Amino acid sequence: MPLSEVKSNSCGFVGFPDNDPDSDIPVDDENLLKNRPVLDRVIVISAGVVANIIFAYVIIFIQVLSVGLPVKEVFPGVLVPEVQSFSAASRGGLLPGDVIIAVNGNEFPKVGPNAVSELVDVIKKNPKRNVLFKVARGKEDFDVGVTPDENFDGTGKIGVQLSLNLKLSKIIPKNLFEAFSYAGKEFWGLTYTVLDSLKQTFLNFSQTASKVSGPVAIIAVGAEVARSNIDGLYQFAAVLNLNLAVINLLPLPALDGGSLALVLIEAARGGRKLPRELEQRIMSSGIMLVILLGLFLIIRDTLNLDFVKDLL
Repeated sequence: MPLSEVKSNSCGFVGFPDNDPDSDIPVDDENLLKNRPVLDRVIVISAGVVANIIFAYVIIFIQVLSVGLPVKEVFPGVLVPEVQSFSAASRGGLLPGDVIIAVNGNEFPKVGPNAVSELVDVIKKNPKRNVLFKVARGKEDFDVGVTPDENFDGTGKIGVQLSLNLKLSKIIPKNLFEAFSYAGKEFWGLTYTVLDSLKQTFLNFSQTASKVSGPVAIIAVGAEVARSNIDGLYQFAAVLNLNLAVINLLPLPALDGGSLALVLIEAARGGRKLPRELEQRIMSSGIMLVILLGLFLIIRDTLNLDFVKDLL
């Protein structure tokens, strides 16, 4: 498409003359996007999605070269990051930083994401009964007996925060080949995570709808990540771009996926376009829906900000 056919509007947007009713270009001009072959239109419409995907990979590649990739190494046991004062755990002698490697003689496996939930189950099932923990503290291992307090619902509690016993380290590439390899593996891992999260959102929409975030919440999360962990900002930016790419591909009006769907419908109809009025109604309704959803999310997320809650 010649550069002369890309028009800059007074409001700052750059668009195609197809969408400009005041354009002097004839509607049957073969260089207009709507008159181009299906493949040409698919390539142009998909450009934004492809750009997001490429940008996500570039961000990960820059992270690999500059600070390295964070890696979680799993060790045996369950970590105790925090112990509440005057709790059953405190009375029994547990300290922050302790690692519980066995409970009532049963050791936790080295790799086991269920270790925390298994330990919690043992504690809940033994209110007011002594539970024997084997604890690793520094280079020493010893037994600690803790008697869980009883909750109002009859379950036991000891007043600790529990987490997997993980150690964070970084992988630094030795050469450019390793950098591409690490970036590629991380890229596909994040892509799988994004796709799986989106699938879970749709499959369990009634439970996950309240967790859908708008621009205000995304900015707030990004600011928090930047304050707490600058390394995490790379991951946040990469995941954000992958999310934008996937969501933009959804076959919804006003999104690139909606435009692609119309082009594919035209191809399936043997090159016969849908009536122009029908296309305009579909796209207009989609734009209105996106605007209303965006306004709702902005208002909801703004009201959920901590400083706004303090003002109300």
